[in-house]
Amino acid sequence: MIRPARLKQGARVAVVSPASTPKEPLVRLGMERFASLGYEPVLYPSALASGPLYYAGDVAARVKDLHDAFRDPTIDAIICTRGGWGTAELLPHLDAELIKANPKPFLGFSDHTTLHLWFAQMCNLHTFYAPMISPDFARGEVLADGVDLRSWRHALEQATPWSLGEREGMRTLRSGATVEGTLYGGCLALLVESLGTPWAMQMPEGDIILFVEEVGTHPYQWDRMMLHLQYAGLLDRVKGIVFGDMAQCAADEAEAALIEKALLHNLRNWPGPIAIGLQCGHVYTPNVTLPLGVNARLTCGDTAELHLLEAAVQ
Repeated sequence: MIRPARLKQGARVAVVSPASTPKEPLVRLGMERFASLGYEPVLYPSALASGPLYYAGDVAARVKDLHDAFRDPTIDAIICTRGGWGTAELLPHLDAELIKANPKPFLGFSDHTTLHLWFAQMCNLHTFYAPMISPDFARGEVLADGVDLRSWRHALEQATPWSLGEREGMRTLRSGATVEGTLYGGCLALLVESLGTPWAMQMPEGDIILFVEEVGTHPYQWDRMMLHLQYAGLLDRVKGIVFGDMAQCAADEAEAALIEKALLHNLRNWPGPIAIGLQCGHVYTPNVTLPLGVNARLTCGDTAELHLLEAAVQ
């Protein structure tokens, strides 16, 4: 896969809204904190647009912002203001050749799972399931309340192996042999909803370590969507699974326990190790940055660890 250049001090980073309209005060605060890391955020024309409906501008405006950000040689990376809904509208209009010719780190989560899939499958580009300006950089009293800076710097600024584990919330849900594979995934609903479309989720070649997370998803919904992936054959080459933090899915401890029971029931005939609790995506804790498409190793024993064996940047 194509490894974009790592972020350096002074990097100019486009701030875009491929999906829903963000709240301007949160964007302004998030950009201020983002700049404190030594980057220069550049707000793109449609980033604060309101409408039509809940979208941050029409399809043409949102596509233009993305294309212009990739095309501009002075822009080093692209970060989204927020998720919401609307990214899927852009897929028929994106220019894969333009993006492949100008690879840059793309950062976002939630609805932008759709773009992560498209960039990987159409452009062979490493991207980052990562904090966004409004929900993470603007969250809490200080930057570190919303953004896990250790994983951010490892994933985007350095080109050496590193690991995630207990510090980032991971624990073993079901133990098993140590496995390796390409790290792939995102927001589960978006993965499932891609199926049956021209841009359906396709697993990379070889063995896979699947990462999935969600928000507001009840135990039966987890069960249903994971079964959909199984029936679609998408777990056939998955050797290990890492589930995200469930705090934004479970109303209380009883529902959290039921989610875990539902997942174990669902995967009872799938043999691999399972970790849970990675604080990446929809979280109340500092949001972890996860490079997609890299080779990784998952260990699930007394503790759970995800070892990122290669860099997604150069």
